[in-house]
Amino acid sequence: MSKQIETDLRTFVKFWLVPLIIAGVLFFLYKAQTGLIIVGISIFLALALKPLVRKVNNFFTKHFGKDKKHQSLSAIFAYLIVVTVIGGIIAIVGPVVVNETARFLQHVPETFESTFGGWEGINAFGKNIGIDNLQNEITSSLTSISNNMLGLLGDNLVSSVSGIADIVMKIVLVLVLTLLFLLEGPDMVDSLWASLSAGDDKKSVDVVRNVCFKMANVVSTYVSRQMIVAMIDGCAAIVIVFILSLILGFSPSLAIPMGMITMIFYMIPMFGQFIGGTLVTVVLFFSSPVAALVFAIIYIIYAQIENNLIAPKIQGDALNLQPILILCAITIGMYMFGLLGAIIAIPIAGCVRVLIDEYPNIRGLRS
Repeated sequence: MSKQIETDLRTFVKFWLVPLIIAGVLFFLYKAQTGLIIVGISIFLALALKPLVRKVNNFFTKHFGKDKKHQSLSAIFAYLIVVTVIGGIIAIVGPVVVNETARFLQHVPETFESTFGGWEGINAFGKNIGIDNLQNEITSSLTSISNNMLGLLGDNLVSSVSGIADIVMKIVLVLVLTLLFLLEGPDMVDSLWASLSAGDDKKSVDVVRNVCFKMANVVSTYVSRQMIVAMIDGCAAIVIVFILSLILGFSPSLAIPMGMITMIFYMIPMFGQFIGGTLVTVVLFFSSPVAALVFAIIYIIYAQIENNLIAPKIQGDALNLQPILILCAITIGMYMFGLLGAIIAIPIAGCVRVLIDEYPNIRGLRS
């Protein structure tokens, strides 16, 4: 027995309109994901620069008096300081790594001869393991690998050029948007809260504003303190490499670039210190294998001191997160957005912690 269900036009429209709106929003997020990521990175960087902007603004206020224009000048100065430092690091580290690699390749024949006894030693070793002409086997394998690499390079040359251009464009967009958020972000936020506070439900606005303020403070506090520890780590690497250069006789000009490498990679949570120390060890190996070994040992000892004494003292309980939660956040962020996800995972987890802590106040808004 069938029944006829009657419905009005409004209910029918709502029934179909809601799923369509949800599907449209999901489609928009999917198509705009790259742009949203760029905007998100810019906001994250603007929040990260907030402590530096505040310090520069305090300097202007102390020496030139209080002026509203100082906020914009402070943002520009802080932005230029960071961009200059990053550009200087790239300009210093890049040529050093390239030169050390080139010098290592130049000395490969001498190292090969002294270590393995040249091809005669290689062939003698091959006969011991049952290969009559090991030299021929090695050269054939190297030729095959190089041909395959050249083929891949030729096939992907056009896509690589377009990919590099796309990356450069995204970097420029991030830089421009970050500066604009630093300059116009505070006024936009103040205008937003002023508009919301004009309504009747001021209590809800105060709660939401307090939550957003704490979340922004989590991001800026974490990044600023992470930068302090990273600079200490870089200075330690500079001192170690410089002392080793005086003792073992390689170029002391490597000290500052090696310190910059460890400082940059320290910004990657959990694994960055290991990656930076490994890269410095590899670069030092090109100049002095003994120096590389000694550096690795000393740096491992220093890392234990830093991770157990220095970093906890500086970072304190700013995020109030257990190690297991930090590792879970990094793992999820890494698999979602790669290296970028690993970097921003901890402050995002800190923001989630703020939401959990403020949940009673948020829930109280319903009553």
